[in-house]
Amino acid sequence: MKTTTPATATPRPYDGEMQRRTPSSSIMWAFLPYAAVSLLHVVLLAVDSPLASPTKLLLMPLLAVPVVLSARWLKPPATLILLLAAVLFSWLGDGAGALFPGAPELPLMLLFFGIAHLAYILLFARHLARRRMPWWALVYVGWWIAMIAVVGPHTGGLLIAVAVYGLVLGGTAAFAARCHPLIAVGGAFFLASDTLLAFRLFLPSGLPAWSSPAVMLTYTLGQGLIVAGALIALRKRTR
Repeated sequence: MKTTTPATATPRPYDGEMQRRTPSSSIMWAFLPYAAVSLLHVVLLAVDSPLASPTKLLLMPLLAVPVVLSARWLKPPATLILLLAAVLFSWLGDGAGALFPGAPELPLMLLFFGIAHLAYILLFARHLARRRMPWWALVYVGWWIAMIAVVGPHTGGLLIAVAVYGLVLGGTAAFAARCHPLIAVGGAFFLASDTLLAFRLFLPSGLPAWSSPAVMLTYTLGQGLIVAGALIALRKRTR
């Protein structure tokens, strides 16, 4: 009498791609605290709460969390350095008044955010660019000319600093357009935030009260999308 042995399941081969997806997905969850505090901060600004200022100083440290958690996958190491530098100097710009109470706040903000934008430009141009500069990025040239024409006469002795800072802002948005779509959208939101802020600083009487939370809403969206897009793009490249 012939006997048969039960069939055994063939072990599944190692699926390297599946193994790689899990860490990437977990990194996206690391953005939740940043998203939650960003929303809270915008709401606190809208209701003119004194807690808005402390929550502002939490934003960039929380945005640094997914970057730090992704450190082992960020190649070359310069990408980690540039991302963290952009987040760090953004934090210094956010807290210029609180962190350096004896110094002039606006020039410090321009300095710190200018360095943050330069770090983003280097990151985009050297490590994240995936296409040529699109033709529609010329809109950022028009934006700079319009801003100098409208805001420039109200900047006083800061005209040159504001003009140079505007070039850096437009450059960030333009180089972001060469990268992952999330980065491109994030660069546009970041530019929108600084545009609203410029009007609030130099032409405050022309803006409604809701423009203050709008500045931070577009700012937090822009920063979050840029960092998320950068991590996604760098993660895909290491697969």
